[in-house]
Amino acid sequence: MAKTLLLRYPIIFTIYTLCITHQSTAARLSIGINYGTVADNLQQPSRVANFIQSQTAIDKVKIFDANPDILRAFADSNMSITVAVANADIPAMARLPAAQSWVANNILPFFPKTRIRRIAVGNEVIATSDKTLIAHLLPAMKCLHSALNGAGITNIEVSSPHSMGILSTSDPPSSGQFRRGYDEAIFAPILDFHRQTKTPFMVSPYPFFGFTDKTLNYALFNPNGGVFDETTGLNYTNMFDAQLDAVYSAMKRLGYDDVDIVVAETGWPSAGDPDQPGVSVDNAALYNGNLIRHVNSGKGTPLMPNRTFETYVFSLFNEDLKPSNSEQNFGLFRPDLSPVYDAGILRNGQSIAPTPASPTAPSPPKSGNKWCVPKQDASDEALQANIDFVCDSGVDCTPIQNNGPCFEPDTARSHASFAMNAYYQANGRNNYDCDFTNTGVITMVDPSYKECKFSD
Repeated sequence: MAKTLLLRYPIIFTIYTLCITHQSTAARLSIGINYGTVADNLQQPSRVANFIQSQTAIDKVKIFDANPDILRAFADSNMSITVAVANADIPAMARLPAAQSWVANNILPFFPKTRIRRIAVGNEVIATSDKTLIAHLLPAMKCLHSALNGAGITNIEVSSPHSMGILSTSDPPSSGQFRRGYDEAIFAPILDFHRQTKTPFMVSPYPFFGFTDKTLNYALFNPNGGVFDETTGLNYTNMFDAQLDAVYSAMKRLGYDDVDIVVAETGWPSAGDPDQPGVSVDNAALYNGNLIRHVNSGKGTPLMPNRTFETYVFSLFNEDLKPSNSEQNFGLFRPDLSPVYDAGILRNGQSIAPTPASPTAPSPPKSGNKWCVPKQDASDEALQANIDFVCDSGVDCTPIQNNGPCFEPDTARSHASFAMNAYYQANGRNNYDCDFTNTGVITMVDPSYKECKFSD
């Protein structure tokens, strides 16, 4: 996710155009989700995978590496997965043996049991201004494509996500063009690769990083007067369409308007610094909710009408190890799987846990099993008090004792989760039996893991 909308000082250099062979050696939503892991409080991948599949309408997940635990978690599912090659590994991938080794280690052990659909080579590489990375990007893409073919895999795409900083101009959308020095030297060969391999060009439009006080409604898909493009005679009612059409115009200038576009990232933070404009739960819910409805409407954009763009929202979770407050709060869900707000992706419109409008009063779901677990902000001290209360009340706590099936992980939160649910189930599953002095919350996601089974 790059905040820079226009990178300055373009650098011109010669790009390798061939994969370097070492010594010549051989009807669901169109919305996906970015599953980031820059946090120290996330659920196990198996539980996350179960949550996404059972409680949301999402069927596409993009990760930022090739995490084997995540790939195994989505095995035998209909979930389409995009994996990634780290930026630092791009120069090595420009040699076929290294690309073959990467495919052997990160794709072959999981595919096709896990439906890996695409490899994203790096992330917003142009935004780094690193000449070495940029020069090796296309060769790495070509080598990975060759490595997949050599392994007999022809249905995994190879692409690379780009920030909006790849454009020198974008307003009005018809003026969109790639940065000078990068257009013919970098993007024409990359787009030709996409055309030849029938793979998409991936971009990350973020209206959040481009709005002003006067254009907030325009950025949020709210009613507004629109922005008129005199060249085309088209009126734009939202910034997302305008940014996509600017990319399309840049591609068309190079003669590659037939290449498909995938939205690799877009989103809006629900919290940030106190003086940060436009940041709120309401605006995040508006942007992502309106985005999802817009993308799935099939209306397309003014220059690309009647198209449904594969779009990945950023992000699945709030990630507490990100560097700034706003970057930590792009998630649709908290790490405990409760929604920060409802963006319209929950199955049957069901709430999984209290919404921001009613943070202290858990409401029973309309149907399905229910469990009681700790709230995300509950302290270890409060959770230990819950454990002591439950175990002293006569509830069987042997599963969380040493050598019990729920002893590991040996943390207050994990043990309290089991104990609080056991008490809740034993006492009739009343909402007040999951209050625990405002530290409990009802969930429809089974907290069971491995041999540790939570009663329901």
